[in-house]
Amino acid sequence: MNERAKALLFDVLESARGIHGWCANRSFHDYEADRQFRRAVEREFEIMGEALNRLAAVDAATASRIPELPRIVGFRNRIIHGYDTLDDATVWGVIEGHLPSLLSQVERLMAQYPQDALGDTPPGPRRT
Repeated sequence: MNERAKALLFDVLESARGIHGWCANRSFHDYEADRQFRRAVEREFEIMGEALNRLAAVDAATASRIPELPRIVGFRNRIIHGYDTLDDATVWGVIEGHLPSLLSQVERLMAQYPQDALGDTPPGPRRT
């Protein structure tokens, strides 16, 4: 796995962990009632989808180890281009039904590269 691929996976991992943490003690009703919360979650899904799309271009072998990659990229596209038809229940369903699996997959891939191999700072261009 090249450095760019590691950086992209780090972005996916950071976004997935963010969503997972924010949603851990919240309900669908909380999500539906809080516009700022919804937008923050949507933004993280956008980042994950874009990072995985770029991963497919820079490291197809690693990308192939994430079976749902095309669906995740498609979900990102739906959030961005079909924002006006996006259903809150669909997003919440992805959070509950699919995010844990993606998080596990990316954690397993990243575990192959110990933190010292990645350096002391995140490997990617990700903002803080």
